[in-house]
Amino acid sequence: MSFDNLILPRRAFLSGVGAAALAAGLPRAVLADAPTDKRFVLIILRGAMDGLNVVPPYADPSYAALRGQIAIAKPGETDGAIDLNGFFGLHPALADIAPWYKEGALLPIQAVASPYRDRSHFDGQDMLENGTLSPRATESGWLNRALTAMGGGDRRIGLAVGQTIPLVLRGPTQVASWAPTKMPEASESFLGLVQTVYQNDKRLSAALADGIRATQAADQIMGAGPMANDAMAAADGKPSYKAQKMLAEAAGKMLADPNGPRIAVFDAQGWDTHAGQGAAKGRLSNALGGLKASLVSLRQALGPAWKDTVVLMATEFGRTVHTNGTNGTDHGTGTVTLLAGGGVAGGKVLGEWPGLSETQLYQSRDLMPTTDLRAVMKTVLYEHLRVSRDRLENAVFPNSGDARLLKGITRSA
Repeated sequence: MSFDNLILPRRAFLSGVGAAALAAGLPRAVLADAPTDKRFVLIILRGAMDGLNVVPPYADPSYAALRGQIAIAKPGETDGAIDLNGFFGLHPALADIAPWYKEGALLPIQAVASPYRDRSHFDGQDMLENGTLSPRATESGWLNRALTAMGGGDRRIGLAVGQTIPLVLRGPTQVASWAPTKMPEASESFLGLVQTVYQNDKRLSAALADGIRATQAADQIMGAGPMANDAMAAADGKPSYKAQKMLAEAAGKMLADPNGPRIAVFDAQGWDTHAGQGAAKGRLSNALGGLKASLVSLRQALGPAWKDTVVLMATEFGRTVHTNGTNGTDHGTGTVTLLAGGGVAGGKVLGEWPGLSETQLYQSRDLMPTTDLRAVMKTVLYEHLRVSRDRLENAVFPNSGDARLLKGITRSA
């Protein structure tokens, strides 16, 4: 295998860990650099996550009746929600990160949606990533444009680890792509290349090697060979949460390095719960368990860098308030956005709650959105990564004047 196309600046090369794993069908991730000591992780929850059960409004008088058999029980009841503020709770599958809320490192924002109001996964995800008012409006993503606005020379160059670069990181800032075709041989060659190029930097070489070995371990779980349709799918067609967890750990080690990348983007799938969604148990609980494990591993791998990190978890739209005939929910509108990290001003639930009575629903079926997802993204970029308001309004999120900055959602505010 030739590595001629890997002759990149030191910081760009740093983000290559995990490329071999992605070729084997593991969760997709991208790392890039930025001229800051703050870390930012974007986790795209592909498939439309049901925010009404992730952060259930258990005290809303309409919640239990509307949700029926998939309603999350009240705190204190069997399989009940973990209480947050006396009105909202947290799904029991997220019990391991519930203490983050009390320490101020977890911030849910309820009733959030992008400007998109139809129910196509493809178009919804396109708008989530392009940051505009319509799908397919641009071939660049808002995070790439933010990196461009931040400047920083070589620090702006990143390496995508996966077969393709996600839209959110495509654009004028250079993000190179590399993915080998066979996991075992390629990862061994890549590890040897790391040891050769960085033989005089033992600390960095060791960190990179640890990340590669983590992806090799993930490959042993899944077996080699690319997956045709789902970058997170294991051989049985279900999301591989173990692989997702290992890749989060590997990327966390790279982000933790003082000279390493500062930006990471992950895909997390398994949220399209049309059937078998369940309440405390079921498909949604399984997906949340995988997300929780990834977040815990990410935090552990980041170490002291956790205090300077903001993790933003966003999905393309929510799900219907009413259940369908297969113990699931269909494509909806409003949902919840989660922020985590030591850089988050958490310990509260934000967002104007619209209510769940029939007259308060969007099109009589969905949670009414009251917060623009772009406002959340803009605020994180402004407060945490110091992107100027002018750049945010005119370049990163064009025509977003109505998506006003929120107040103090990060500790950098």
